[in-house]
Amino acid sequence: MLDGKPSRGKQTASSIACLHVFHWMRHALTVLAILLGAAWHGSLPADGVLDDLTRWEEGRGMCASSARLGEDGRPDPAANADCDRIVEPGETVVAADLQGPGVITHIWMTVYHFQSLQFGEEKRGRANPQEILIRMYWDGREEPDVEAPMSDFFAAGFGRRTTVLSMPVVTEDGDSYNCFWRMPFRESARIEVINQSPTRPIRALYYAIDWIRKESLPENTMYFCARYRQEYPVETDPSRSDQEYVVLETEGKGHYVGTVLSVRTRSPDWFGEGDIRISIDGEAAPSIWGTGTEDYFLSAWGQKECLTPYFGTPYLSHKLRDVGQMSSCYRWHIRDPIPFSRSIRVTLETMGWLNLDENTEKRSRLYGPRQDDWASVAFWYQMGPAKRFAKTTTAEERRLPCIDRVIAWGADQKDPEHRGRGTTSRHNSERYHDTEEVRRFAPESTKEGWLECELEVEEKEPLRLIAVLERSPHSGIYQASLDGVKLGRPIDLYRGETGVDDYQLLDFWPEPGTYTFRLECVGKNHLSDGHELGVNSVRLRERRPRVKEIGYLKDHDWRARPILIDKETKPLH
Repeated sequence: MLDGKPSRGKQTASSIACLHVFHWMRHALTVLAILLGAAWHGSLPADGVLDDLTRWEEGRGMCASSARLGEDGRPDPAANADCDRIVEPGETVVAADLQGPGVITHIWMTVYHFQSLQFGEEKRGRANPQEILIRMYWDGREEPDVEAPMSDFFAAGFGRRTTVLSMPVVTEDGDSYNCFWRMPFRESARIEVINQSPTRPIRALYYAIDWIRKESLPENTMYFCARYRQEYPVETDPSRSDQEYVVLETEGKGHYVGTVLSVRTRSPDWFGEGDIRISIDGEAAPSIWGTGTEDYFLSAWGQKECLTPYFGTPYLSHKLRDVGQMSSCYRWHIRDPIPFSRSIRVTLETMGWLNLDENTEKRSRLYGPRQDDWASVAFWYQMGPAKRFAKTTTAEERRLPCIDRVIAWGADQKDPEHRGRGTTSRHNSERYHDTEEVRRFAPESTKEGWLECELEVEEKEPLRLIAVLERSPHSGIYQASLDGVKLGRPIDLYRGETGVDDYQLLDFWPEPGTYTFRLECVGKNHLSDGHELGVNSVRLRERRPRVKEIGYLKDHDWRARPILIDKETKPLH
C-alpha cells in the first residue's frame, strides 16, 4: 500500500478506526496543553490569553452582525432572517461600518455550501470561498488595507474547506471561519464581502464582527494589513540561477506577523527547497535568510498535515510528491514578529528538485528553478496606510488553470460495455471540490472486476497518465494497463477510512489516437470486505513547457518499457 500497511496480520478495520480516533484526540489534547501551559507560564502575549481578563480596561463591547432587526431593535420572531440569504454575482455586502476609535477583536463568517438547499431558485450552485473577496478599509481610506479571498484569509488555500486550528485563525469543519487578529481603527472601519463569482450566488452569508469601542488609542497603535498575491505559474528569469516569489513588499514602520502559502506542483518531486529571504529597511542583502520552505513553515524533511498554534499544513491533497499535488501552509509570527522601520520585502525562493525529463544534464535529480502555481497572503501591522504591491485578482484569475489535457470521468463509465457484471452507484468525494463524484463499482466476482475507459489524444506532447481512485474498507486490488500494457504494480485500494487519491502511472509522448485504459481486479487485501472500485477520473496531465523543450522521452517506446519519472528513475542511455 502507498501509505504503508498494517504491522499485524490480526489488525482489524475497527481497530484502525480506533487508532485514528486516538491519534486525533492526542493531537487535540496536545494543542490544548500547549495553549494552557503557555498561558499559565505567561509565555503568550497578554492581548490573547487569560491574564488580561483580570484587568479592567476602558471600552464598550459591540457587535456588527447579519442579524436583521426591526425598529424596536429586536428580530422578527416569525422568521429566521439573520443572514443575507442570496448574494448575487458581483454584489457587495457591507458586513461592518463602524465609527471609532475601536478595536475589532473577533470575526466570524460562514456561507451555506451544501448542494441541497436552493431557497426556491433554480439550481445555480454556490460560490466557492475562493470566489468571495474580503476587503477592510480603515479610517475612510480609498484603498483597502486588507484584501484577500475568504478561504486564503482564513488559511485554507485554493478554496478548500479545511479545518484550521491556530492562535489567530480557527476554521471549524471547513465552514465556520473565525479570526482573532486585533484590528484597531481611529476613525472608522468598513468590512466588505464581495461575491466575485461570474455566475454563482453566495447562499446564506452569516457574519458577526465583535469589537470594543474605545475613547482613544495609543499613538503607537498600528493598523492590521493583509494582501493576497499569486503567480500561476511562478515567473522565471533565465538570466538568474535562483528564482524568488514576492510575498510582501511595503514601506513604512511595522511588524510582519504571518504568511499563508498555497502551492500546486507542476513537476514531480519536492518543490520546497527555496529559502525565505527578508530584506529590512532597504538593505541590499537580506538579513533574514532561511534554510528551506518547509523549514520556514517550522516543519522538517518535507510537508506533513499538522495543526499547531503557530504553524501548520491544514491541507495536503496527497502525500506523494507528484504532478498536481496541492498544499496549503500557515506560519504566524506571533511570538517572533519581524519589526521594520522604513520598509520590508519578504520573498521565497521557488527552487526545488528537477527529475530526468526536466534537466539537460540527464541526471535523475537536479536542484534548480521550478514553475509551480503559487498563491499567498501576507499579514502585517504598520503605521499609516499600506502600500499596494499586488494587483486585485478576479475569481476567474484565482481559479487554478486546468492542467489535464484529457479527462475521462468515472461517473460516465456506467454502461455494461465499460465494466464487468455488478452494481454501480455515484457518490460524492472531497478530493476534487468542484468535481466530487465517484463512480463506485461492486463486481459480482473477482473475474467480473474490471472497468475500462477511452482516452482521446489529439497532439503528441509529454503527458502523465493519472487515475484518481477511491480508497475504502470495501475496495479491492486492481492492476492498471493502457492498451494492454501493464503499468506498475497492482494498486491496493484498501484503507480503513474512505478517501480519494491520485495514482500516477506513466510518463509518455502518445501519438494522436484513441487509447483504452483498464483497471482489472486481481484480489483484495485481507482486511477488506469487498472488491469495490471507485473511480473519480482518469487523466492525461500536461507537463510544464520545459519538458516539451527538452524532449527527453519524445522517441521512447513506452509500450516496450513504461516509465514513470521520479527521483529514482535511471537515465535511459
